[in-house]
Amino acid sequence: MNIVIDTNVLISALKSNRGAAYKLLMLLPENKYKPCISVPLFIEYESVAKKQGLLSGLSADQIDTILDYFLSQSRIQSVFYLWRPFLKDPKDDLVLEVAVASASQYIVTFNKKDFKGCDKFNLKVVTPQEYMSLQGIL
Repeated sequence: MNIVIDTNVLISALKSNRGAAYKLLMLLPENKYKPCISVPLFIEYESVAKKQGLLSGLSADQIDTILDYFLSQSRIQSVFYLWRPFLKDPKDDLVLEVAVASASQYIVTFNKKDFKGCDKFNLKVVTPQEYMSLQGIL
């Protein structure tokens, strides 16, 4: 199953090992889903993860190692079309573009309201906990 993980979910997983976002990322080796990304979305992940003080418990090298692993488990999707602007935040458009281009079923985010209208692309916008519940993982 193809999904696109919003930056806020990835950062949440890196900040704490207690939440649904962390549990979702820990499922990567089990191949229960395939995260889809694009080069611009990966750059967004890296840029946010390396903001000074955001992930104070991780060094830049550790962040690189985690992101490299995430990348190795992901499907890199080329995006040949743009709808910008469709959503209020251009960074959310990055997520939407990958989701549509990869025929993903879900966008996993903590900010569902930011993706209002994505249902017209046959996408479900869910939180990590909702996703895992829908998949029978929790």
